[in-house]
Amino acid sequence: MSHRLDPLLAPRSIALVGATNRPNAPGRDMLHTLRRGGFDGEAWAINPKYAEVEGYPCLPSIAAIGKPVDMAILSVANAGLERALTDAAKAGTRAAVIFASAVLPEDPKLGERLAAIAREAAMPVCGVNCMGFYNDESGVWACGFPSQRKRDPGHIAFIAQSGSVFGCIAHNDPRYAINLAVSPGSETVTTAADYLDYALSRPSTRVVGMFLESVRDPENFIAALVRAERQRIPVVVLKVGRSEISKQLALSHTGALTGDDAAFDALCRRHGVIRVRSIDELAATLLLLSSGRRAGPGGLATMHDSGGERELLADLAVDAGVPFARINSATTERLRGLLEPGLEPHNPLDAWGTGQDFVNNFTDLLSTLSADPDTAIAALFTDARDHSYVHDGFVESALRTHRATDKPVVIAVNFSGVRHEQQVLRAKEAGVPLLDGTVPALQAIRHALDFRDHRPQAPGADLPVLPDAWRRRLAEPRVLSEQESLALLGDFALPVARSHAATSEAEALDAFRRIAAPVAMKAAAEGLHHKSDAGGVLLNLKDEAAVVAAWRDLSGRLGPRVLLQAMAPAGAEFILGARFDPQFGPLVVLGAGGVLVELLADSAVALAPLDDVAAGQMIDSLKAAKLLAGLRGKPALDRGALQATLVAFSRLVATLGPLVAEIDVNPLIVHPAGAVAVDALIVPAAGRG
Repeated sequence: MSHRLDPLLAPRSIALVGATNRPNAPGRDMLHTLRRGGFDGEAWAINPKYAEVEGYPCLPSIAAIGKPVDMAILSVANAGLERALTDAAKAGTRAAVIFASAVLPEDPKLGERLAAIAREAAMPVCGVNCMGFYNDESGVWACGFPSQRKRDPGHIAFIAQSGSVFGCIAHNDPRYAINLAVSPGSETVTTAADYLDYALSRPSTRVVGMFLESVRDPENFIAALVRAERQRIPVVVLKVGRSEISKQLALSHTGALTGDDAAFDALCRRHGVIRVRSIDELAATLLLLSSGRRAGPGGLATMHDSGGERELLADLAVDAGVPFARINSATTERLRGLLEPGLEPHNPLDAWGTGQDFVNNFTDLLSTLSADPDTAIAALFTDARDHSYVHDGFVESALRTHRATDKPVVIAVNFSGVRHEQQVLRAKEAGVPLLDGTVPALQAIRHALDFRDHRPQAPGADLPVLPDAWRRRLAEPRVLSEQESLALLGDFALPVARSHAATSEAEALDAFRRIAAPVAMKAAAEGLHHKSDAGGVLLNLKDEAAVVAAWRDLSGRLGPRVLLQAMAPAGAEFILGARFDPQFGPLVVLGAGGVLVELLADSAVALAPLDDVAAGQMIDSLKAAKLLAGLRGKPALDRGALQATLVAFSRLVATLGPLVAEIDVNPLIVHPAGAVAVDALIVPAAGRG
């Protein structure tokens, strides 16, 4: 199967520009690297100083080859980059790798010119400022830095925007058998999204790992994630920048709840991307998911040779959110018959007794746990070290169990400092992941269960159409008044409280008579966005005298314009919010609402629109969801109304898209017989300079 990046990542002819005989120079190391990778195509060294370099024929220029080549590897200094890339393009070269940074203080536009050259020639480029790549599957190593790695084609594709993180996975541990590892550098023209798409086109790819500092091509990145989701290939991402304060200045609470990282997180949840927080967690997850076996129904079954480490595992599993398999009575009885006296048939299982015939005994016990219908993954937690007949036996029991089942079987050591190089290779050859450290192992298992449970969002009906009148209003820079905001929500089938505006005492009384008691009265002066903070909300006005007194009070303090609104039934307060992220599109926020929204910090963010399942998952993720069941004798609240309102709101947000900077519905009151929005703020994008 051909791919547009084949000339770059799987070339059949290569020009090595800047080749040299000087030791410890990238121009020499790239020659050794290419040979060690097993490249069997045509290759030429390019340098006018030599006739031969390290056994490669050397020519004075790339044009002297006399025919176009698939790829040029440019190991030249910044000052020579533009000429080298220009020469390559003129010679018809189809792709390039550029190690140098393309940063010259006296020439700040160099990088832009290089990009223009590559785009004009339709050349994919790895770099600038990259370490290159290893394509173990195709036998192409384009890297200018020496390493002791060996070519060992596997099932992990890895793309890292950090050269050091690239080296962590590609250069160190033989367990991480890659088919492709790429250091994209500054992504002059070819981005991480392009490499992700290429990795997904390889039949050998079982999992893709990514270290990201930024997403430079959101549209193609999202398209690649959709492809991965469709192909059921897990994508594991370690993205930095979680702690960055949002650059959005917000008039509403919503801006404080949805920073750039929240948008990326929402994208990951939408498409089943596994997000990790450390290199150890990334590595363990890649190793587990590259094994080729997917988690079945149920939870984790573990066996241990230590009661204390079993207890530690139980505590840490709770922290990691990993459920244990609920083994049935038949499994329990079989375990009881296999265990030595004093050991109890529980999951997690402490299996070490006197050690009599322990290899066969451990095999039978672990196999019994694995066979239980509720076991999704079986794991042996033991500090499997080299040069120990006991640990040789433990590992053997796991390998035998692996051969007897089609479920994932894992060996995990509790301490990542265990010396176990031989055990690692033994497990790898058998196809059994050996994971280092209790916490990374549990995190990887949790991610395997999450990937199992992810389902693509169902395609929804066509989005509602925005009427021209609202489109014209949203093109104005003025923030919508509360009355306008509620009217817009109501036009899109959201439940809103009945409201009427007034600017005089007489109008206030007329509005009161039209709504019927009891009512709330709110100050509605232009620019007053947080009325409660200003004492601008008066509740439970039950007669005309109360309405007159309230209007006089508010008009004297906050101006004559007010909004009268039917009092909502008692219930729980939630917030609905939205904003448009410039990279990933419209976002929806659901959280605990009212005046305590920031204090509770209980919110969830998702890409719009949502289907019923996604809306339900958002609700379930909140601590405030417990309020819906009814607490301390109070009646249950209408969860279905909240879910339906959230879906309708998400469809509105998707329709409005970039026309709106923010939407803040706070509170949305959910009561036993429905839900109602009683306050709203909509900020047009035209109003945000």
